[in-house]
Amino acid sequence: MSKRLFVVDSNVLMHDPTSLFRFQEHDVFVPMMVLEELDNNKKGRTEVARNARQASRFLDELLADASHEEIEQGLPLNAHLNALTQHKIQNGHKELAGQLSGRLFFQTRAYPDSLPRHLPGNLPDNNILGSALALQQQEETPRVTLVTKDINLRIKAAVVGIHAEDYRSDRALEDVDLLYTGHYQLEQAFWDRHAREMESWIDAGRTFYRIKGPDIENWSPNEFIFSDQEATPFDASVRKIEDDSAIIETVQDYRSANRAVWGINARNREQNYALNLLMDPEIDFVSLLGMAGTGKTLLTLAAGLEQTLEQKRYSEIIMTRVTVPVGEDIGYLPGTEEEKMTPWMGALMDNLEVLTNTEVGGEWGRQATNDLLSKRIKIRSVNFMRGRTFLNRYIIIDEAQNLTSKQLKTLITRAGPGTKVICLGNIAQIDTPYLSETTSGLTYVVDRFKGWEHSGHITLVRGERSRLADYSSEVL
Repeated sequence: MSKRLFVVDSNVLMHDPTSLFRFQEHDVFVPMMVLEELDNNKKGRTEVARNARQASRFLDELLADASHEEIEQGLPLNAHLNALTQHKIQNGHKELAGQLSGRLFFQTRAYPDSLPRHLPGNLPDNNILGSALALQQQEETPRVTLVTKDINLRIKAAVVGIHAEDYRSDRALEDVDLLYTGHYQLEQAFWDRHAREMESWIDAGRTFYRIKGPDIENWSPNEFIFSDQEATPFDASVRKIEDDSAIIETVQDYRSANRAVWGINARNREQNYALNLLMDPEIDFVSLLGMAGTGKTLLTLAAGLEQTLEQKRYSEIIMTRVTVPVGEDIGYLPGTEEEKMTPWMGALMDNLEVLTNTEVGGEWGRQATNDLLSKRIKIRSVNFMRGRTFLNRYIIIDEAQNLTSKQLKTLITRAGPGTKVICLGNIAQIDTPYLSETTSGLTYVVDRFKGWEHSGHITLVRGERSRLADYSSEVL
């Protein structure tokens, strides 16, 4: 592949400050207008402001002790790689160290106005577009590509003849259809191929199997495998993978009436798998994905109440979510942190109403139950999580699809000993600007955690809310 020159828009740097180091052997060009926009957006406590400041620090490091002549010739992007190596390793890009050989160029002169007259150059986007067009008209310049997350800027670039691309390095997956589902259906001939070398045993009332064969390498720890070919459906969980063999355990059946969790039974196979993960003390991190009405919040709360109030495994339940409105913002909210978060926690209140709907004790009994739950269920804001450590807590992160990978990392790393973290979300309902199904933090953690023996994931597919909700999800 021939060398290219990437003109980076400011929204790329404010989305991912390490994007400067994602272009491998290609060169990067930063227009002066991008520096102006970084300066205009650096103030505040928002994620965008933090990223703008971090991008400016990276640029300052690369410019350290550089003369004007060196800046004109381009600064090697790997000059300060050692200082940034730890940052890259934490973001899963260890392989960049051996591939980064491009140079960083800044706009050091004014370019002649080459934009069409119907595009005024005083607008920031058009100014960046003009810089890219002027670079493209220079004979010695390699192929110029404008990298931006602004769809309209990409359209304008195509209109004036500049190749433009979206920033893709932040994608956890190229295609969301490849996202790990957490369960796998066995082929019809599976048992014919593997039954000969299979071992089975019972330990503490639980049935285990050791299976050897070629299919094992595609399995992940705590992935569920099932088969419908037998008279009795077979459901099991992958407990351990050892070289060419795997140990699997038959799952608990939470669909039966005598195995209810806080009065709730699983209504389908995926819900049963979800309750197996939520009730397993050996699993510290669970992610549940699914459309509206699949039971994510209800199952999670039921398992949390069972393990907090009955089994005493956790001291309290903490629930949080990012405060991104679907429509117009309603303005400032009065009260304490918990009172401010209450309007965002409608899902929690609705599900608690179902879980505490008991006729025992009448009105007094319901009030006593609500008082008990208010002491054990705490609502917290994402904004105040940094620096905290939660011990023996059951943490629920709702609407996790609206969080970036960095924000989810901040939340999950709050977990101390004995704490379980559950991420819930629907990647088809993302309300955060610049996040998509492939770049959402929820997609990122599902993909990164799938190989860890203390984590589990399930994609819920069947709606159980009502026939109206199920039909509207399909046709609207």
